[in-house]
Amino acid sequence: MERAPQGLVYVGIDVAKATLDVAVRPSGEHRQLAQTAEGLEELLSWLHVVQPQLIVLEATGGYEAPLVAQLSVAGLPVAVVNPRQVRDFARASGRLAKTDGLDAQALAHFAEALRPEPRPLPDTQTQELAALLERRRQVVLMRVAEENRLATTRVVAVRTHIQAHVRFLQQELAEVDAELRQQLEASPVWRARADLLRSVPGIGPTTALTLLADLPELGSLSHGQIAALVGVAPLNRDSGTLRGRRAVWGGRAAVRAMLYMATLRATRCNPVILAFYSRLVEAGKPKKVALIACMHKLLTILNAMAKHQAHWQAQTV
Repeated sequence: MERAPQGLVYVGIDVAKATLDVAVRPSGEHRQLAQTAEGLEELLSWLHVVQPQLIVLEATGGYEAPLVAQLSVAGLPVAVVNPRQVRDFARASGRLAKTDGLDAQALAHFAEALRPEPRPLPDTQTQELAALLERRRQVVLMRVAEENRLATTRVVAVRTHIQAHVRFLQQELAEVDAELRQQLEASPVWRARADLLRSVPGIGPTTALTLLADLPELGSLSHGQIAALVGVAPLNRDSGTLRGRRAVWGGRAAVRAMLYMATLRATRCNPVILAFYSRLVEAGKPKKVALIACMHKLLTILNAMAKHQAHWQAQTV
């Protein structure tokens, strides 16, 4: 583990609904502030004095968003990290107890030791698009759950209620899709990027919107970095002479799930992905392994297209 240069300050902030717990490394200082406008103003003033090299927060389902926005606008370096990574790091560091103050200390230690790269905050339009997409996923999951219940119940009164709810959810889904289309049409930049992505056989409108909203880094990272970010880079599981099976995990689940469905379509309609998939299967690779490899390849193609602003050309891929 690389040691932090002397004199640099690292801050971890544990965000709760009502409070902000702030820890500083290497001094060990700790503060607790109210999650209010006054508390945020006090925090920003203090951070400008401290001048941290990096501020790290966990993704906490939306509670962190206002703070991250204000930190970014204030020009402070902030990184939002996966809570699982921080929990694993805390356990590896011997921190088994859990309080808001201890979580802030673990975040500060994580920032000092691993120094995750600060990433720019998505703009307001991208955040709105991501929120609409998340709502669409929620509605789809609710509809599937109700349809599954409908298939197993035989009570007429219950079936009537479920059928009414399914119709409501279908209407809700249609309205969300209409709002998504409206958001897309309102931005010439998004429309152009969506058209570029949809030029790839297998990439439909929902996949393109998901990539726009949930993977804004597409085109700005290397193929290895984008694969790791999404969670389609195979990870080693070796020890001594043992060579374990490579596996993919972590990353952005919503993007990975949508990319999986797009790859399934691409293995039927995209000549490049179909040829690659067939070659892997003929070489004896399990079909699921071949499909994951195709996901990786499709993401690499999309990343290169976004980087060079080039539409799909199968003969040059």
